[in-house]
Amino acid sequence: MKNNNRFKLDTWGWITLITIAFYALFLLYPMAHLAKMAFFDSETNSFTMGNFIKFFSKSYYSSTLLNSFKVSIAAAVTSLIVGTPLAYLFTIYKIKGKKTLQILIIISSMSAPFVGAYSWILLLGRNGVITNFLKTLFHFTPPDIYGFGGILLVFTTQLFPLIFLYVQGALHKVDNSLLEASQNMGCSGAKRFFKIVLPLITPTILAGALLVFMRALADFGTPMLIGEGFRTFPVILYNEFVGEVSQNKGFASAIAIIAILITMFIFLVQKHVSNRKSFSMNSLHPIEEKDIKGLRSVAVHAFCYIIVGISILPQVYVIYTSFQNTRGLIFVKGYSLNSYTRMVSKLGNSIANTIIIPLTALFFVVLLAVLIAYITVRRRNAMTGLVDVLSMIPYIVPGIVIGIAMLTSFNKKPLLISGGMLIMVIALIIRRLPYTVRSSVAVLHLIPMSIEEAAISLGSSKLKAFFAITVPMMASGIISGAILSWVNMISELSTAIILYTVRTQTLTVAIYSQIIRGNYGVAAALATVLTVLTVISLLILNRVSKGKFTGM
Repeated sequence: MKNNNRFKLDTWGWITLITIAFYALFLLYPMAHLAKMAFFDSETNSFTMGNFIKFFSKSYYSSTLLNSFKVSIAAAVTSLIVGTPLAYLFTIYKIKGKKTLQILIIISSMSAPFVGAYSWILLLGRNGVITNFLKTLFHFTPPDIYGFGGILLVFTTQLFPLIFLYVQGALHKVDNSLLEASQNMGCSGAKRFFKIVLPLITPTILAGALLVFMRALADFGTPMLIGEGFRTFPVILYNEFVGEVSQNKGFASAIAIIAILITMFIFLVQKHVSNRKSFSMNSLHPIEEKDIKGLRSVAVHAFCYIIVGISILPQVYVIYTSFQNTRGLIFVKGYSLNSYTRMVSKLGNSIANTIIIPLTALFFVVLLAVLIAYITVRRRNAMTGLVDVLSMIPYIVPGIVIGIAMLTSFNKKPLLISGGMLIMVIALIIRRLPYTVRSSVAVLHLIPMSIEEAAISLGSSKLKAFFAITVPMMASGIISGAILSWVNMISELSTAIILYTVRTQTLTVAIYSQIIRGNYGVAAALATVLTVLTVISLLILNRVSKGKFTGM
């Protein structure tokens, strides 16, 4: 086999350079421009730390740092408490309706978080359905849904499925002989879980907890809708950048830099801890599902059904309200399609944009992903290593930060692309490329290089051999990653809320706008359309992955 570890200016060398140039222009340049705005006074063009001093010296701003850490850590812990045992029970026991439950869990994890926040307001808000029911029947007023508690509820129900998927994937790699041996030695039940299983899946749990933490930290819509006085990083960042009262782009840029540094630090710490605890497992005898009977069966099924039911309740209730009649800003008795009629007449373009923009971005995501996967796996050198690192940066940078960086960088000539569809397409490519890259890399590792070399020895060019031979063999990984990228694209709010215009408004932005204006019927109809698109996509993904999808 030829040594591909040296950089060569052949076909793949040029692809490497073009990829680096793409990231330099649309990722590194915006980040550098953001840093310049944060560290330089716009009037004197001199270096300053004033924006950072302002943030840490005023409790109004610095408290947002504590709030964001508080709710994100709490979300990671509660998601672990719910998701880990649920995955364990799904793996070791035969549960009735398991496949349906798994699909519902994935659907609940992939819907837009702020839609869940909106639904919980309708259910547990001050005039919510459940709130009024408890008041009328039991004279009991449930805790206020707004603030820290409400945000935590939304995050937990939305993000525990990520832990579930990660842990379930790890448990499939645990050899059943380990569990049988521990049971023979008198270690079973909960003791076996904590003594044997938990240490084996610790690296996976850390990875899942990091993902939950970072998603909670970067989420904009949920705290904006349900937070009220509980301020978080993305909300302050958004308000400072597009606030109606005042705008301070330099200060907003400083907050964005702080957010990047925090997420990068946490990512590196998690990587370090995970690498120290990591080890490989070969499951020759995967864990076998067991039948359960009696009270244990009732308890296990009740736990699984209740957790899944609570997680999917927001989506179900939003769909239900979309068919209710509305009078002004409130729901009234009777059912109709009036909300859908108003949706199509006023916001039909948002549905078209939600399909056109992500589909355009998806085409380039797939193309770039397979090329990046190839050069990072088959052509390992310093340059391709740089591409690998660049492709993962958007994974740890909050979406609202990328939106602000791109908008401020490309709003004047010669790089004037803001205000149109192109900037939203590029932002989605940058944001969601890591999903398809990771899945493509994983499957490419399983394909021997000798197959390509045989094609090349028969006269095929390197590029033709790759697209004609290797890409079809990578199809399952590419399609899985592409669908995952697509689902995240259509539910994207953080970046879209910064970059959109009236002509490029997407479903998520339209839903958010209608909720803010109090048009709950139209918002519910839009959210239902988004849910239907998500469900169809996930059903396709489940079929392609043969039920083995485990997330990013």
